[in-house]
Amino acid sequence: YGLGSENENLPGFIVLNGGLIPPGGLDCFNSGFLPAAYQASVFKPADLPVANIRPVETEPGRQRRKLDLIRSLDESAIDRYAGDAQIDAAIINYETAYRMQSAVPELMSIGGESEATKKLYGLDADYPQTQTFARQCLIARRLVERGVRFVELTCPSGNGDRWDQHSKLFEGHTKNCKTVDQPIYGLLTDLKKRGLLESTLVVWGGEFGRTPFAQGSDGRDHNPFGFSMWMAGGGVKGGFSYGETDDWGYKVVDRKVEIHDLHATMLYLLGLDHTRSTFRFSGRDMRLTDVHGNVLEDILA
Repeated sequence: YGLGSENENLPGFIVLNGGLIPPGGLDCFNSGFLPAAYQASVFKPADLPVANIRPVETEPGRQRRKLDLIRSLDESAIDRYAGDAQIDAAIINYETAYRMQSAVPELMSIGGESEATKKLYGLDADYPQTQTFARQCLIARRLVERGVRFVELTCPSGNGDRWDQHSKLFEGHTKNCKTVDQPIYGLLTDLKKRGLLESTLVVWGGEFGRTPFAQGSDGRDHNPFGFSMWMAGGGVKGGFSYGETDDWGYKVVDRKVEIHDLHATMLYLLGLDHTRSTFRFSGRDMRLTDVHGNVLEDILA
């Protein structure tokens, strides 16, 4: 949407799932009011990231003939249900899945990466979760190189409930930091070394922070009133902070950023004007930021 796809053999939006799908389930990765073809494909960071990626047909042309039959049936349904986005998406998904059978094994095979690169990301780390996230970050770089425009990484399992430590915060956050610190450094370093960071926007964050006061004896509750995210590459300033909370880190007191402002800025950095980029849905021209949002020009490089 907006910019299209640079690689017809891979989906335009891929989620590398380290083991923990967010509480909202797969709806977190759906296409909203955009056509269904733009929803995410969820990959595991493994040699076989999606089910049925290897064809079961022994005769090379048999699978192609099956897909041609399915396509003809889908196209006849389009004539009956004109403009049904779900049918259009089904046709696109079948064809993409067919091409993925050759593209995905090559993507996930990291044997050709140098030992220095693997070590940079932390694939040799002692902590298993670090190894998992290291592979996610390395595959993310390989996806960027292959023209996949949107890549999302979820947290590896094994550290408790993600970063949502209502109890045992010190233990949980220590494990989470140990999991992600080196792989993220490796990803940013590798992207920069390969000349990809300037054209790749990396966004790290969640939907809320933690309270500055305790919940129970050793946890922290949700805090939507003031929290931090960071961005790197893609046209944003490095070594720069924007906004300020009170002395307790509880509420924003200066240069408050709403979620629509963040989205407007991200869209701008992707080359889209959020005030003019619309999609027709239910009789209305929908903006991706609704009627809100301002680009945060102070954070632009």
